[in-house]
Amino acid sequence: MDKAKVYFTDLHTELGDGLLVKFRRLIEKAGIGDIDFKNQFTAIKIHFGEPGNLAFLRPNWSKIVVDVVKEQGGKPFLTDCNTLYVGGRKNALDHLESAYSNGYTPFSTDCHLIIADGLKGLTETLVPVDGGEYVKEAKIGSSVMDADVFLSLTHFKGHESTGFGGAIKNIGMGCGSHSGKMEMHSHGTPRVRTERCIGCGLCVKNCAHEGVVVIDGIAEIQEEYCVGCGRCIGVCPTGAMAPRWDESNDILNRKMAEYAWAVLKGRPAFHMSLVIDVSPNCDCGAENDIPIVPSVGMFASFDPVALDQACADAVNRQPALPGSQLHNAECKKEDHFASVHPDTNWEVCLEHGEKLGMGSRAYELITVK
Repeated sequence: MDKAKVYFTDLHTELGDGLLVKFRRLIEKAGIGDIDFKNQFTAIKIHFGEPGNLAFLRPNWSKIVVDVVKEQGGKPFLTDCNTLYVGGRKNALDHLESAYSNGYTPFSTDCHLIIADGLKGLTETLVPVDGGEYVKEAKIGSSVMDADVFLSLTHFKGHESTGFGGAIKNIGMGCGSHSGKMEMHSHGTPRVRTERCIGCGLCVKNCAHEGVVVIDGIAEIQEEYCVGCGRCIGVCPTGAMAPRWDESNDILNRKMAEYAWAVLKGRPAFHMSLVIDVSPNCDCGAENDIPIVPSVGMFASFDPVALDQACADAVNRQPALPGSQLHNAECKKEDHFASVHPDTNWEVCLEHGEKLGMGSRAYELITVK
């Protein structure tokens, strides 16, 4: 297989040539204009950010993508699907209010926002997964599948269950309906490190499915209800909640790749990732710790597998920021994401994506000035 082309530009600017100008130049050089947008409904998959989180991408970035699509006659909309966990994005009304509070409005982005799986996360389209080993029919938010063209704009960061959150996670997990997310998480129930549990109840408060209770001051997983979304892991202040030491996170990564393939196969797509404010955990939390490495730059490609690989390689070449979770990690490894979250292996996702035919891990990095 030929090497995929991944385009990159750094974050240095000059007078009259700011970051947004460079971002537009990057995606144009990467070939976004090769897509026929004329009268095409164009989904731009974005993470609007959980209220309270400040690591998410600001709407200024998406406005550039919207402008490019509109200039070529397209009909763009920003989209995401509802979450499984309790928070600001569990239904479409709360989700839109959260997006607005984070600056995503039709006035700031010049396009509409559509929550792809409807009011309660139940509006889904069953999509066959070509070559799927774990998923035969992915449950995708219907507005995503109704679109003619699919674009992804991703904040590249760490993740508690998948190692990092890149383009494939933004597409696969992000486009799953409620039941789709449950299917992907079904083999990833957490465990409790009882010696660390202080019985604070944050895990109970943030569980949408009664999957955890506190008994005699110690949290306990209710296996029959837990869907393995990992929210309790993210909110636990002592690290008492942790993934199990089994292959569940690997299965999650493979299912996520299969969901992304269901979204992408058979229609024009293009992908952008910004490696800035590389927080250790997902933007789905209301909190975000300090970045684990310095901000790197902006990447774009038609190949989501190559894009994720290039972003991961770029992060792993960076030094750990003092005081960050990476700097303080007990187990130092060449893989920064495995250092922060030792129970994860992000490479499984990219290996599976390549196996499915979604893309190639081999890439040529092309620098755009």
